[in-house]
Amino acid sequence: MTSVTARDYAWIRSSPLFDCALEIGYTLSLVRGVAPREVLRVMEAEPQGSCTGADALIERQDELRDPEDYSDESFMAGACTVPGEGGDWTLVLHVGEGGMGMQSRFLEALTDGGCAVAHSSNGGKPMHFFHWYEDGELRTTFEWPTVRQGSTPDVLNSAMREVGYVLSDDEGGASETSERVDTKAAAFALAERLTGVRVTEELLQGAEYQLGYVPDEQ
Repeated sequence: MTSVTARDYAWIRSSPLFDCALEIGYTLSLVRGVAPREVLRVMEAEPQGSCTGADALIERQDELRDPEDYSDESFMAGACTVPGEGGDWTLVLHVGEGGMGMQSRFLEALTDGGCAVAHSSNGGKPMHFFHWYEDGELRTTFEWPTVRQGSTPDVLNSAMREVGYVLSDDEGGASETSERVDTKAAAFALAERLTGVRVTEELLQGAEYQLGYVPDEQ
């Protein structure tokens, strides 16, 4: 694991991209050893060509959406190859209204013999999620870092503390120290600890994304 902490991701608070992502919702997933086209195939996405940069991906999402259909959970996913621990990973990004990105069944299938990490926000509401899958199993997941679930809910506790999360009242609870912790930045840092992938504004804005339209499951 790297020694990254939440402080290394302070850039998200001055990023126009993540200001938008947190306002309207996003999902960022990292999948080890599976190529972008295969990830999109497992997600049952319809190929939509490619684009360069997250701004262009958001534009394609906006073109897709009917602004008056609030029940539509279809979305545009962008997938690209990034270097990480143990080789190449596929980064999958969705920013905008619609589905919450990666469904659990996709992550279970994509991590059969592998690993994936995903974090997300539903936009406009205080709901932020983190999921870690390994060998087709949900190992650790949480909305609040103090309430963890999964087959091994406590195995990441040491790494979570190191990146900046406060896990109990005994560690600070509502103290001045805990109030300074940016839990969204901590989610990025924890994802890097598990994957070795450093996510930057330059990476997301310079990436060549393969696009896939994921239809509403209703």
